[in-house]
Amino acid sequence: MAEKAKTVDEYLSRLDPAYRAELERIRALVRELVQDTEETISYGMPTLKYRGRALVYFTASQKHLSFYPSSWAIGELRERLADYKTTEHAIQFTPETPLPTDLIEELVRVHVREIDADRQ
Repeated sequence: MAEKAKTVDEYLSRLDPAYRAELERIRALVRELVQDTEETISYGMPTLKYRGRALVYFTASQKHLSFYPSSWAIGELRERLADYKTTEHAIQFTPETPLPTDLIEELVRVHVREIDADRQ
C-alpha cells in the first residue's frame, strides 16, 4: 500500500497529468477567490481551509474527479449541477466534462458565506 500524501503538492504529483491539471486549476481558482486559505490534507484529500474550517476538498479516483464544496452549496445550486453526478457532499466530473469556472466560484462563494455566518 502506497504511503499517503502529506501535502497537496505531493498528492497532485502522483496523479495522471490530465487529472492533475484539472485539480490544479480548481486549487488555483479557489485560492485566487479566497486568498486567506490554508492548504492541508484532511481525510486523505487535498483541502483548502478558510477561517479554520474546511472550505473545499478535491480528489481523484480511478474514473472521475470529485469536488466537495459543502452540502449547503450543493443544495443551493442543485439545478446548475444537473449535468453532474452528485452526492450530499460531492460533485463528480472528469477532465473531459470539467466543472465550469463560474460554477466553482459560485459554489465557493456560497460556502464562504455560510462559514462567515458561522453556520454549523
